[in-house]
Amino acid sequence: MNRGYFADMKEFREHGGKIAAANKTVIPAVSAVKFPELTVTLSNGKVLKLPITSSSSEVNAECLAVPKVTLVCLSFRASSQEMISSWSKPFLESFGDRKDLQLFEVSFIDKWLLGLAPIRKLLLRVLQKPKNNENSVLQRQVVYSFGDHYHFRKETKILNLLTGYILLLDKFGKVRWQGFGTATPKEVSQLLSCTSHLLEDQ
Repeated sequence: MNRGYFADMKEFREHGGKIAAANKTVIPAVSAVKFPELTVTLSNGKVLKLPITSSSSEVNAECLAVPKVTLVCLSFRASSQEMISSWSKPFLESFGDRKDLQLFEVSFIDKWLLGLAPIRKLLLRVLQKPKNNENSVLQRQVVYSFGDHYHFRKETKILNLLTGYILLLDKFGKVRWQGFGTATPKEVSQLLSCTSHLLEDQ
């Protein structure tokens, strides 16, 4: 887990961020693993814990609806932002009218200085994204995770920090589908198909 930048870059040059092909079908619930709890911060300073399930404190405290399906896009370096968009954009275009889905784009910020309260507040203000498409029911939520993420990466088996990781979660917070790097047209089709399957199945 303690690989350096040059090891990541060497590997990245070999596969361009495509660590593996995306799942063709939904991972069966009995063999699916739970997405580890992750504390994230919105640009307005509000803190959430992912995944959002029926047992989440946010659901109980703020009466949030439990999504049937959540797409979580993980980015550890700025270089993977375009990769993330190759998945999230068609997802939004296809399911923008659904109230029972959620989309989170998570950026990890591991520099301790940027995690200090006054600097973090200023950084969040700078990073604040323009408003989403108001005509879309499903909103793209850009959130940030501050601090060391070693244990999270260990649980999710994430090694290379230069690529993007795409996870589709069911309402219980289990990972039912995965994608990596930049999406191909075929992989986008698989993501949309698996999302529809989960929506019908739950």
